[in-house]
Amino acid sequence: MLNSSVTIRLISVTLTKDSNGVGIPSETFREVFAEVTSVSGSEWAEGGRVGVNPELRFIVFEPDYEREECIEYNGQRYRIYRTYTDGDWIELYTEKRNGAPIGSDHNE
Repeated sequence: MLNSSVTIRLISVTLTKDSNGVGIPSETFREVFAEVTSVSGSEWAEGGRVGVNPELRFIVFEPDYEREECIEYNGQRYRIYRTYTDGDWIELYTEKRNGAPIGSDHNE
């Protein structure tokens, strides 16, 4: 399925509490091959309706995806907001990350 594959970095975030009970984010990176496409017009419109800013769709071999929260591609970070499994492949729908660090989405 990967006609024009690129290398992306999947990013998972774990929180470790410091001595004051404040969660400190720690990132783990893994490189995998993916196909990258734009999201469809209907995905973009539906995302805007629910407060998401859809940007790119990444297709990876399903066993390569381990529920990471973000992707780094071409020096830019994207948050995975939705997935769709299609046989051996999984589509990762993303929005661009702006401002706050990745771990700041967690409420622990």
